[in-house]
Amino acid sequence: MADRIIDDISLVRAANPGPMTLTGTNTYIVGAAEQRPVVVDPGPLDEAHLTAIVDACPRGAGTIVLTHWHHDHSEAAADLAARLGCPVRAVDERYRLGELGLADGDSIDAGSCTVDVIATPGHTADSVCLLVRTPGGAWLLTGDTVLGTGTSVIMHPDGHLGSYLDSIDRLTAVVAAEKVERLLPGHGPVVDDPAGWLAFYRQHRRERLEQVREALAAGDTTAAEVVARVYADVDRSVWPAAERSVAAQLQFLAETAS
Repeated sequence: MADRIIDDISLVRAANPGPMTLTGTNTYIVGAAEQRPVVVDPGPLDEAHLTAIVDACPRGAGTIVLTHWHHDHSEAAADLAARLGCPVRAVDERYRLGELGLADGDSIDAGSCTVDVIATPGHTADSVCLLVRTPGGAWLLTGDTVLGTGTSVIMHPDGHLGSYLDSIDRLTAVVAAEKVERLLPGHGPVVDDPAGWLAFYRQHRRERLEQVREALAAGDTTAAEVVARVYADVDRSVWPAAERSVAAQLQFLAETAS
């Protein structure tokens, strides 16, 4: 069942909760249901989830858009596209169905609103966010670049911390310029304080980098050793992802060393 966020945007949450997906993958339906809306991030290949999306799009969809390639966002795309009679637009050509890709500056007509594509690499090389302008204001769909709780993981080698920090700065500028009211993340709840949340994300990255520097100074030499020290208070089930995140941080420190 779709939950209406505002008149022009609805949410269907997948039943795939977990340490990396939080309460589940958020699929957004942008535009009036009686038209052919844009479906963002179809999520996992789960029949109940797909049925809920189809029910919320009684006349089909204009297109499906992927914020990035990760399977908890993209797995159901081809199946859903067949059911809704629409293409799939993605930065990564492996996940496209149809002639159109997805690039920074693209604008997609969603009937009652417009969807502007903002390239935000970092979480993955192909990550994008979507600025949705509705009659009621501006909203930012952030995929996994910004989550509703906790912080996003940048996993080496596809993730790149330098690019991610640049993307957070870009989103901060967009929020200010467009007067964005809320962030709609790929996982977790809606964020009501976009500027404050983005500032927290930037500060968190600074603090983690300082912790990594301190671990190196204490004698740690591998990503696994750094994780055991810096992420000691984090659920061990996510340590493998944390190790790849530390690898990305080590790469960033090497790239920015003077």
